[in-house]
Amino acid sequence: MVAFTISHIFLVFLLYPFQYSSSLSSLNKGSFLSVEKHAEDVLVSSNGTFSAGFYQVGENAFSFAIWFTELRNHNPNNIVWMANREQPVNGKHSKLYLLNTGNILLLDAGQLNTWSSNTASNDPLELYLKEDGNLVLRELKGTTILWQSYDFPTNTLLPNQPLTRYTKLISSRSYSNYSSGFYKLFFDDNNVIRLDYDGPDVSSTYWPPTWMSSWDAGRSNYNSSRIALLDSLGKFISSDNYIFSTYDYGTLLQRRLTIDSDGNIRVYSRRNLSENWYVSWQVISNTCIIHGICGANSTCSYDPKKGKKCSCLPGYKLKNYNDWSYGCEPMFDFTCNRSESTFLKLQGFELYGYDGNFVQNITYKGCESLCLQQCNCTGFQYTYKDDSNIFECYTKLQLLNGRHSPSFPGTTYLRLPKGKNFSKQESVSVKDHICLVQLSKHYFTKPTDNLVRFFLWISIAVGGLEFVFFIVVGVCLNKTKKKSSANQNSYHHAILGFRRYSYYELKVATKNFSNEIGRGGGGVVYRGTLPDQRDVAIKRLNEAKQGEGEFQAEVSIIGRLNHMNLIEMWGYCIEGKHRILVYEYMENGSLAENLSSKTNTLDWSKRYDIALGISRVLAYLHEECLEWILHCDIKPQNILLDSNFQPKLADFGLSKLKNRNDLNNNSTFSMIRGTRGYMAPEWIFHLPITSKVDVYSYGIVVLELITGKNPTLMNIEGEDGEMTYNGSLISWVREKKRSQCWVEEILDPSIGTSCDLSKMEILVRVALECVEEDMDIRPNMSQVVEMLQNNERVVE
Repeated sequence: MVAFTISHIFLVFLLYPFQYSSSLSSLNKGSFLSVEKHAEDVLVSSNGTFSAGFYQVGENAFSFAIWFTELRNHNPNNIVWMANREQPVNGKHSKLYLLNTGNILLLDAGQLNTWSSNTASNDPLELYLKEDGNLVLRELKGTTILWQSYDFPTNTLLPNQPLTRYTKLISSRSYSNYSSGFYKLFFDDNNVIRLDYDGPDVSSTYWPPTWMSSWDAGRSNYNSSRIALLDSLGKFISSDNYIFSTYDYGTLLQRRLTIDSDGNIRVYSRRNLSENWYVSWQVISNTCIIHGICGANSTCSYDPKKGKKCSCLPGYKLKNYNDWSYGCEPMFDFTCNRSESTFLKLQGFELYGYDGNFVQNITYKGCESLCLQQCNCTGFQYTYKDDSNIFECYTKLQLLNGRHSPSFPGTTYLRLPKGKNFSKQESVSVKDHICLVQLSKHYFTKPTDNLVRFFLWISIAVGGLEFVFFIVVGVCLNKTKKKSSANQNSYHHAILGFRRYSYYELKVATKNFSNEIGRGGGGVVYRGTLPDQRDVAIKRLNEAKQGEGEFQAEVSIIGRLNHMNLIEMWGYCIEGKHRILVYEYMENGSLAENLSSKTNTLDWSKRYDIALGISRVLAYLHEECLEWILHCDIKPQNILLDSNFQPKLADFGLSKLKNRNDLNNNSTFSMIRGTRGYMAPEWIFHLPITSKVDVYSYGIVVLELITGKNPTLMNIEGEDGEMTYNGSLISWVREKKRSQCWVEEILDPSIGTSCDLSKMEILVRVALECVEEDMDIRPNMSQVVEMLQNNERVVE
């Protein structure tokens, strides 16, 4: 229970006369923006380039933000500023006010003041969004600016927005978590602009390298003005003499300079709102140089084609499968006994920093002995310097900032206990592994006007409001005890985000399960209408063997999953043998229905967005959450389309939910899963089942999106009707690829000619990588997302 004090009542009184505003060019005193109207209740710049308003960052979680206006969909890449990145507000009754006192105030439905501009003025004011993306609070009668977003950047600089001694850029925690991350760009005390890693345990500077002097790095520390900016043509100038130009310099484009969650500074460009961003410059080409990229006790290897990959050092295992910043932990106990230690040679591995000793002109045995003398020595690097003809020894107290570089002239020797074989590394793809921000859907009911007047009258006439309030609370609690079980279900819904329905309720909603809209191996799907007039898809599962507790636990996990391309579960039913799931209803049906339709509803832009959206949600399921979820049946029938033709992945069944902490038991399944034509060879040849089976199926779906050819109709059965692995669609595309104009030849005729052939070629090449027979050659889904987002050309 939150104590409702007299000060809160006066705040309600202060806000009571405010008027609701929608689709404004500016906000004046006495008006507000509402989170419940976030789709249209926004501030828009004069030419529509930028928008400001409530931006959804998680389930029932919103931040007040500024973003490049997106014509097609909700794109996280477009966000350029956030007010409350650390503390999102509730999706009900949260508002941004411009108070009569001249202060901008963001109120959360349950926590009141979340963010404020801390400004004050008695003059008429205007909060408006400029065409350059700067949100400004100014006096109407003069030119005085009380507050502007340019002075408080988050992770992005816009053209002509200065970075100064008073500001810094801080990365987001991950692609899907907008809270502050571990990397920052700022001017240091020596007037030099630099990048720092500030991790959970240690911090360090990685750009420019600390072993280089400012002069050797091309910097000057004489200019103390400490200012840097990117102009609209793509040139960056800093007071420390650091200057660069983007690859597309000289053209007036939309641009943004962002410190990404991986610690790299990149400039993104595009011509207009209808195009995707591309990287026009980045400060670090080999991202393994960035400190903390894989956490402690690990190494990073970089491939220009596939990106970065993290591996635990031999003898170490992943510490937290949800967040790779925690790195790896030892699978053994350290000992100070010299006779129980040995050293494993790692050629071409470098571990930067955190040295215990540095000694020159020392033999290998001397360096080894030096490490053994230190109980906390975890290994050492032994290097020969060609330029000086001497050997150098670095003993390591911590194994941090590791990277694999064949050109590294030294050798790392890892200290391990004798008698154990730790030669094998645990390799995993490094990508953002932070789940979306989750806020409870439980919120406080908005008081009615009469209640506000009643509280106001009591506060003025009696001055004993709190006493009266507690009396009212006591009455409400007594009434709550008398509520029916249906109301208790509503409370359960408010806390968990979905509710438990009775079998009778769903029977009525579906008119006795009469309107069937889909059928699969897991059960039958019916269309229904809830009492609140919401259309839903109700999936009646085949008779399940799970007990009630097990089923509820798994449903609870699935209900907490949240991704814009994942179909949302609204509730469930468990009565006797009945196991039923309630989902949101998709107006445009499945991708399969649209591909087979005679009307051309899917143009090239929609198909590309579908491919990108499904890659993102699969990366989320595979890598970003505590539970390891394999879909095992990626096909057009399980990809649903909403009213804007945005894809929603469906049918990620309960039986495919696994625990990341028990991966050794996840490699086998009791039965073959999937659909003929989309199944990976692993199912047929009884190989270990990993997330790469979904990667394969995704590649087939993308090929079908492009060609319009159904792979199930192209596959061939073997003798006696037995299933065989046959890549007819894959072979057909590969055969066409040999011709000069192969892109046009494989294109689905219903798409027409208005398509981006270069983007299409990238998509085809990515798809062909996904359908490699060898699962180790296939990329993971996070790499697919990265290739598509950056419009990288995948080459053979």
